[in-house]
Order: sequence, then structure tokens, then C-alpha cells
Amino acid sequence: MHAMPWEFLDDGVTSDVTFRATGPDLDALFTAAAEATTTAMIEEAATTVRPTIEVPVAVTAPALDLLLMRFLDELLFYKDARGLVLRAESVAVRGDDAAGWTAHATLRGEPIDPARHALAADVKAVTLYGLRVAPAATGWQAEVTLDV
Repeated sequence: MHAMPWEFLDDGVTSDVTFRATGPDLDALFTAAAEATTTAMIEEAATTVRPTIEVPVAVTAPALDLLLMRFLDELLFYKDARGLVLRAESVAVRGDDAAGWTAHATLRGEPIDPARHALAADVKAVTLYGLRVAPAATGWQAEVTLDV
């Protein structure tokens, strides 16, 4: 069994959902963080969300942690505004702290179907609280808290 590149953390204090994601590079890190975010909203997202709709996404930010926040906010936007549950299929993160960062991604998913998608939590926002993206021994690591 291959370990997932993310795990939910329990801070025991708030009702928010916090997760830690890892990846050998920034592309994989952002993909793992997107998967954790989608799974916080839809139980068993990896097996129940069909890739019937493709949504291209591009976000920019002056810092890497803000880029991750804006990227994950796109998943929430499409859930709230369009009723879509999406997973990141491919992500390309480029840039640096001097020039700024960009993420281009292809998201795939489908309209939320309560008969097939068990809603886990109603994620309202990605918070700045504890938001962190940093190099790690095996590549990159992020900690993200979702407001539910």
C-alpha cells in the first residue's frame, strides 16, 4: 500500500481541518494539497469523482504560500459557484520569490451528486492560519488549515 502524500492533522482546538501535504517537487506538492482539500469536502473523492469536466486554472502570487492558498481557493470557488467537485490532474508551479509565482493546472471532475458523493465537510475557505510551504528532506512540505 502506497502512503498518501498528505495526512489530516488534529489540533484538538478548532473545528477547522488541517492537513500536511508533501511532494518531491512543487507540482506534486500542489497536487497532493488539492487532493487533501477535495477529500476534506467529499469522502472517498479519489474513487467517486469522475473526470467528466475539465477546468483549466491559472493563479499568481508574490509568495509560494499565497500561491497555494489561491490555487486551493479555486477548488472551493468551483464547488460553491458551479457545484463542481474537482481534482487536480496536472499542476505546473513556476517562479521565484523575486519575480513571483504562477501555477497552471488542469482540474477534472463533475457536478456534485449527493447520491454518489458523500459530503464530508463544507469547506468555506483556505485560511492564512498556520499556512506554510517549505523545503523538506524529501522535497517540499505544506501545512494548510481549511475553515469548515
